[in-house]
Amino acid sequence: MPNQTWRPDLADLKSVTVLLPGNAHPQTLKRLEENFDLVRIERADPALITEEIAARVKGISAMTRIDAATIDALPHLEIIANFGVGYDAVDAPHAGKSGVMVTNTPDVLTEEVADTAIALLLNAVRELYRAEEWLRHGKWAGQGPYRLTAGTLRGRKVGIFGLGRIGKAVARRVEAFGLPIAYHNRREVEGVSYDYYPSLVELARNVDTLISVAPGTPETDKAVNADVLQALGSDGVFVNIGRGTTVDEDALARALADGTIMAAGLDVFEKEPHVPQALIDAPNATLLPHVGSATVHTRKAMADLQVDNLVSWFSRGEAVTPVPETRHVAKGARQG
Repeated sequence: MPNQTWRPDLADLKSVTVLLPGNAHPQTLKRLEENFDLVRIERADPALITEEIAARVKGISAMTRIDAATIDALPHLEIIANFGVGYDAVDAPHAGKSGVMVTNTPDVLTEEVADTAIALLLNAVRELYRAEEWLRHGKWAGQGPYRLTAGTLRGRKVGIFGLGRIGKAVARRVEAFGLPIAYHNRREVEGVSYDYYPSLVELARNVDTLISVAPGTPETDKAVNADVLQALGSDGVFVNIGRGTTVDEDALARALADGTIMAAGLDVFEKEPHVPQALIDAPNATLLPHVGSATVHTRKAMADLQVDNLVSWFSRGEAVTPVPETRHVAKGARQG
């Protein structure tokens, strides 16, 4: 809740200095320049923060890692507006303890990312990308039809790891295919009828298709491991549109190579943009360069929400989309 005793200065927001480390979406940059006193630095590095910058900056527009040292180097910092629903690159727990608000951009990318999950699933099961290559390389005319695929959606049961906003949107799409759904979360989700399993291994054991929408946290680090993939089985398909850190990529590469699972569709990786060669070489893996929300429409909406959080914070004293770790932070909580 905003601090009800605080009253904003409704004069020009140009008196508020916002720091932009590294790059930004063009719409973000346009609106920051229109609304704020913008300061840019090459990267989020305390060594680049001069005394003059430290004395002025009250907000950060982030599309990069913001660590505790960067937060501590800015004594008047009030808010970090992150571009993206995932905010694992921002030290939100430290920000919350320091009285700094952190925001992300949920909802506006939900449907786009859920669409990508289904595209990955269909490609992984039906090998549509390879069938297209067969046609483009003249093999249809020269060698005949593309082979029948072993994989199909028919008869599958889908498990979702992370039934949040995007997970639910994926589930709605899966329901349209007429497939049963189960899920694993830290706790059961109210208002859904899907089967719940208290462990990821148990979920994998009871489905043959696992879609991960889980955030990157210490608790989810390499949660999809060799045991989970073994439980998924030889007809198993794994799709990841959450975070690459949630997967043991070495174990996944082995599982694809030795037939522990049938196929995978991946949009995220542990050390982006670097992808393990073993996954690149896997013929039964569909790989995308983290394009889940990458449309002009959705990225513009994300940029607008990112800046809307800054405008709302400095004009009304409240954030539009605070992350859980900083929901308690009120305007004026940090005394620089």
